[in-house]
Amino acid sequence: MHIHILGICGTFMGGLAALAREAGHTVTGCDAGVYPPMSEQLRALGIELIEGYGSEQLGLAPDLFVVGNVVSRARLADGTPKYPLMEAILDAGRPYTSGPQWLSEHVLQGRHVLAVAGTHGKTTTASMLAWVLEQAGLAPGFLIGGVPLDFGVSARLGGPATGRERPLFVVEADEYDTAFFDKRSKFVHYRPRTAVLNNLEFDHADIFDDLGQIERQFHHLLRTVPRSGRVVVNDLEESLARVLAQGLWSERRGFGSTVSDFTAQGDASDFQVLLRGQPAGRVQWGLSGTHNQLNALAAIAAAEHVGVTPSTACAALSTFRNVRRRMEVRGQAMRADGAAITVYDDFAHHPTAIRTTVDGLRRQLDAAGRLGERILAVFEPRSNTMKLGTMKSQLPWALEHADLAFCHSGGLDWDAGAALAPMGSRAQVAASIDALVQQVCQAARPGDHVLCMSNGGFGGVHARLLQALGTR
Repeated sequence: MHIHILGICGTFMGGLAALAREAGHTVTGCDAGVYPPMSEQLRALGIELIEGYGSEQLGLAPDLFVVGNVVSRARLADGTPKYPLMEAILDAGRPYTSGPQWLSEHVLQGRHVLAVAGTHGKTTTASMLAWVLEQAGLAPGFLIGGVPLDFGVSARLGGPATGRERPLFVVEADEYDTAFFDKRSKFVHYRPRTAVLNNLEFDHADIFDDLGQIERQFHHLLRTVPRSGRVVVNDLEESLARVLAQGLWSERRGFGSTVSDFTAQGDASDFQVLLRGQPAGRVQWGLSGTHNQLNALAAIAAAEHVGVTPSTACAALSTFRNVRRRMEVRGQAMRADGAAITVYDDFAHHPTAIRTTVDGLRRQLDAAGRLGERILAVFEPRSNTMKLGTMKSQLPWALEHADLAFCHSGGLDWDAGAALAPMGSRAQVAASIDALVQQVCQAARPGDHVLCMSNGGFGGVHARLLQALGTR
């Protein structure tokens, strides 16, 4: 089968392309604004990428068009379609489907699906879970919205799990909508036997009016879990308690609170895992932050459902190397006097994620006794929710533990300077990447940690900062 994927460079659609290629299908695709790491992964697989959504691509004559949720029926200011290829598909009556639907029908059928849902931490937790299953010899397939360093790819089909009737497949279960023609959350298509509900707060203001609407979608996910399945839930989240109160038909395992099934004792980088109060294993790793400790508990509880003991899971997590763009050190700008300025890349874009990321780095520096070293937070409000300005008032709170903050405001319809005004002289705003780099370079000094946060390519700001800081 030849499939042509619209929006192929998104993390989900790019992973789907890799799975289709591995399954023997001919895969081509198109997108705009291509950026790593997905573009690199697709090129390495030999998948042909076409820039833009021109209607001439109809001439490729694939058996099926797979449509990403970036595609819409929107029109440009002059009245022409923003996605002419989609209009051509509809006019010609060519077959098309959504990415989640294709995944469900062509990959997930007959597998034991382990779905990881939540506002934050889906990619990291799904990567942890896949690594635990891999280390346990269960050869899981997976589709993750990032590139786990331990695997080097975001997706693979996996192999049969020894002694198991159903092969295992870990999927990052996103609550965002499926496609312009299917407004259900993506995860409703996946029908997991093991479902992780990591956390839940308001996001995606472009498609949800309030938190209650998202809670309803999470409950739709629970309705698809069989009674022999397991729901792993963060007991610290009131929103998830409300979701479960709407009805639960499967085994429940909780984590995080003092009365949960799975709890942790100790520092986030070295902690004991307890199962119903009894020691079950120990995790010692290079990750920091309470959020990663909770992610680990979720992965351990999910893996136990498919026969992996907590002690085995803890041993595997102790070798876990994290995910690309999760506090990833992109380099150090070395000064002539030997001092360095470290530049990081992180995917954080929601205010809660920004605060968690900054706080995690602060705790890591404090624990190492590096109390005088500053954090310079460099970010862009790029997600659809942040572009709408729905959460702009939370930005000063999110950046509370940063010494200085630099915001790229290009393309925003709201005043980033006004939103950051409570931070006073600690915050600066720039309308272009060039101006942003200049601001950071003027403020940076030896020993600083420059933390770049965005859910996009951020205009290559990381490399530009390293070059500018290193030649200053």
